[in-house]
This record gives sequence, C-alpha cells and structure tokens, in this order.
Amino acid sequence: MTIHRIGIVGGGLMGSGIAEVSAKAGLDVTIREIDDATVVAARSKIEKSTGRAVDKGKLEPEAREELLERITYTTALADLADRQLVVEAITENEPLKLEIFKTLDDVIEDENAILASNTSSIPITRLAKATGRPESVVGLHFFNPVPVMGLVELISTVLSSPETEARAEKFACDQLGKTVIHAKDRAGFIVNMLLVPYLLEAIRLYENGVATADDIDTGMRLGANHPMGPLTLADFVGLDTTKAVADVLYDEFKQSQYAPPPLLVRMVEAGLLGRKSGRGFYEYQ
Repeated sequence: MTIHRIGIVGGGLMGSGIAEVSAKAGLDVTIREIDDATVVAARSKIEKSTGRAVDKGKLEPEAREELLERITYTTALADLADRQLVVEAITENEPLKLEIFKTLDDVIEDENAILASNTSSIPITRLAKATGRPESVVGLHFFNPVPVMGLVELISTVLSSPETEARAEKFACDQLGKTVIHAKDRAGFIVNMLLVPYLLEAIRLYENGVATADDIDTGMRLGANHPMGPLTLADFVGLDTTKAVADVLYDEFKQSQYAPPPLLVRMVEAGLLGRKSGRGFYEYQ
C-alpha cells in the first residue's frame, strides 16, 4: 500500500527536513507544532531550505512552489486523523514521546497506519507499548540535514509486523530515495552506538586538557579523513541532544563510555548548546 498522506509531529530541524523531502516526493504533508509561533518557525525553516536549493540549482522555482503547497500546518494532533504514516520528531524526551504516541493511537483513523519515531536513541518498544497497535510502530531515524543525508535507520521491535516493516522500508527507500539500514531495538541503534562514545571521548580529551578543541577536530579531519571533527559535530548535533542520547545509552547499558562527561553536563546546564544557541565548543554568528 503506497503512502500518500504523511503527518509529522514536530517541525524543528528534523521534522521540517522530513516534511521537505516528503513533499518533494509528492506526498501530502501535515506538520503539527505546539503553537502558532513554532508553526511560523517550521514554515520558515522549510522556505529557507528550499530557497537555498533553488539558489544552488538543485530545485526549480516552480517545483519549490508546488512543494510548499503540499505542506499544511496545524497545532492539533486531531488534524492528523487521516494520515497513513505519522513520524514523531520531537525532542529526545521519553515522557513527551509516550504522550504523543498515546494520543496518536486515539486519533489516527486508519487501522493500517504506521506510527514511527525519529528518535535517535530511545527504544521503540517503549513507545509502541503506549499504543493499542504496537504491531504498527517502528523507528524511522533520519539524519541531519534530512534533505542532504541519504541514510535512514529502520528499527523494528519484537512486536512490529513484517507488513509494517516492509511498508516503512518502501516509503523511505522507494518514495524518498533514502538508503535503509535495519537495526534491532536497543538504545542507540547502529549509528549512535558508534558515534556517541566517539563524541564523548573527544569531549573528555578537551575537558582533561589533552588538546585544544581545534587540534582535536583537525586531528580527526586530517588524520582520519572525517568531514568534520567531533567537537564541531557535537555542536552541530546540539550538545543537549548529545547529552540526551548519552543518558539513554548509559541508562540501558550502564557502561562508562556512555556516561556524559561533567563538562558536557555543565555546558548544557549553562545553555551552551552549540550552533543552535550560538555557542558550544566554538562560537557562531
């Protein structure tokens, strides 16, 4: 069953990106945000992103207008009732996600609809159990920036049906043109199980005075051929998000490599979140 109508809960960096690629693929998209101000912010993100695509010759102006017309905005979860797929893309806050999934279970009319989470770390089974349709729940973990990054992690639980998994993969692969990799339902899945300890170790090196932030990043860029260094990447991801994922991993595995370093905790408490706040390990205009 081909998906034509998609709902996105959360219009931040990830949600707006998922909405953009879905609308570009010809889907009818509805974004739900919490209030009028965040609706305006979500709309602005998509308009700016697609405007840059036009400027770079990656999108025709007419195609951009058609893409924008396929996206509607709402502050009511009930307006997602007719969606065939809903992707939750709010902040890494498990209680809030559980509340969203419980409400979606109540309002989504199509019994075959897929409920998916874009969580980067929280086990999907916990979210599925908040619904009365756990067989229809999977993880669809996109990567930032969604219009550029070609990967989606598909996470199935022991309760997900093979039909749900197949439809979710068809959506991400055939309709959005992403490469899909499959992960078992454990905190962090594949990419963040490998990435987050690397970021945390770079923070520990900096915290312990082993090297400057620039030398750490330059070492990994030129010595390991990474496109950006780990501290630059942590700033890009968001230090609050990095800490949230580390907390989930440590809670699940109780291994020291997943524990957030004290410096990361203090920076988050101080509101130094990286690019999104204008300052993290580096300062940004």
